[in-house]
Amino acid sequence: MKDYREVLKSYNLKATPQRMYMIDEIEKSGHIDIDNLYESLKNIFPYISLATVYKNINSMIDNGFLTEVKIPKHKARYELSKDSHAHLFCTKCGKLEDVKIDDAWISNNISKESGYNITNTLITFEGVCPPCQKKESR
Repeated sequence: MKDYREVLKSYNLKATPQRMYMIDEIEKSGHIDIDNLYESLKNIFPYISLATVYKNINSMIDNGFLTEVKIPKHKARYELSKDSHAHLFCTKCGKLEDVKIDDAWISNNISKESGYNITNTLITFEGVCPPCQKKESR
């Protein structure tokens, strides 16, 4: 497990053992939903409550350390905050992955057309990943 103490401090967050483990699990998975994170945490911290997990997640989102990835008709997933990107979501297997896009160009054009001051861009593309396409063609 990496030592995230200094990173957490830079986000004004306490480096509790539970948070350290949460961050490690989120980093390993890339994107994780609350149920899978909770199940993983219970293996190490048997008395941790789901409310505590939510409280920690929300605190890390509020401080900008984590990002919530909303997927229509599915549970949100969480990732470590990183450079601007979009997501690809497979509607067959549920795989979620990052994809680089020029969201500044998109935001600027939408802002010009709508008059909105765009402050955040959250884009998720849905489709069928290559492995699931291969399964479908068999």
